[in-house]
Amino acid sequence: MLKRKLCRCHSLRLLLLVLILSFLVFSVLKINQKPDHLNHRHLYLTGEDPASHINCTKILHGDTEEIQKVKLEMLSVSFKQRRKLTANDYINITTDCTSFIRMRKYIMEPLSKEEAEFPIAYSIVVYHKIDMFERLLRSIYTPQNYYCIHVDKKSPESYLAAVKGIASCFDNVFIASQMESVVYASWSRVQADLNCMKDLYRRNTKWKYLINLCGMDFPIKTNEEIVEKLKALKGENSLETEKMPPNKEVRWKKHYEIVDGKVKNMGVDKKLPPLSTPIFSGSAYFVVSRRFVEYVLENSKILKFIEWAKDTYSPDEYLWATIQRIPEVPGAVSSSNKYDVSDMNALARFVKWQYFEGDVFNGAPYPPCHGIHVRSVCVFGVGDLNGMLRKHHFFANKFDTDVDPFAIQCLEEYLRDKALYQHKN
Repeated sequence: MLKRKLCRCHSLRLLLLVLILSFLVFSVLKINQKPDHLNHRHLYLTGEDPASHINCTKILHGDTEEIQKVKLEMLSVSFKQRRKLTANDYINITTDCTSFIRMRKYIMEPLSKEEAEFPIAYSIVVYHKIDMFERLLRSIYTPQNYYCIHVDKKSPESYLAAVKGIASCFDNVFIASQMESVVYASWSRVQADLNCMKDLYRRNTKWKYLINLCGMDFPIKTNEEIVEKLKALKGENSLETEKMPPNKEVRWKKHYEIVDGKVKNMGVDKKLPPLSTPIFSGSAYFVVSRRFVEYVLENSKILKFIEWAKDTYSPDEYLWATIQRIPEVPGAVSSSNKYDVSDMNALARFVKWQYFEGDVFNGAPYPPCHGIHVRSVCVFGVGDLNGMLRKHHFFANKFDTDVDPFAIQCLEEYLRDKALYQHKN
């Protein structure tokens, strides 16, 4: 009888042990199991409500059926009736910063020692679409970086209040001390970046590089990847700078003024620029070292050139490109045409220009846009993501949640997943 009881007790213990081991094995497998697609983790990763039927992994791999499904989804009544966070929403939710940071899933600790020791400064020029700005900030935010936000003076008061509310929740995010009323193709666009340059330079001495952005940019690299590429530059800069096309010379050879809110050629010749090197063509966007910034803000030769450029057309598209070719500027390259850098070779920004789109097998630099075009620039759709993520650029332009919110959603999930679960320890 006693022997039978001992045997039964032993069997129960053995069964219990098997159950415990089975549970532990199942738990480990469950934790390590990779989800079928990123949307399974979307709410945890970003704080957004996912469109659960959209498979971001398939989209990122260029699956044509899934991309078509997104296009059909955007034609639906439910999609057109969706509600986005407004400026007033951000004003309200940023009154409790702890709740805002938790709800919007900001990363509040450096993800690696390498990143912690290599802070980056950002100048961000914005004027509308508060949801786009906040998602951009969240996608690039780390506590060791610094962020200067320039809000256009023409922006509604509620927009400025919303940006101030967001900035107030972080010690390293601040509004530019001087704001401009930005007019397209005028000097004001350059001045906005210069204002943030000055503020960032004075605010902290630790950051290594400055990257300028606008509200319709979005990263295609994680902070860790950006840091790795910046360190590899070894003090050099990366921006578009090429020989000036003859058809663009009028932009800096003539005197321009703002008339009725637009930049107008006044038909008056300007004096030659105060430089011994040529004027080069480029873009508004750059990746430059702290030493470059110091030189721009303090060197008398550069300051004279800046003053000369103030009455020209779209100076942002030649100023930085030209400074980068002045030999004594830190991180600059020779003015020889052999050192020309196209937008596709620079790290700063991936942009699809309508007139360069086409068949890549016949020499086009990129395939046709999957979104729409604004001023000949592609506003990306989900179909653009697969090719984009193979580029070496840090950011891409343009994105717009009113054109294709799923493009940003899938890109955001991809980057967050990569930063949190695939980064180097």
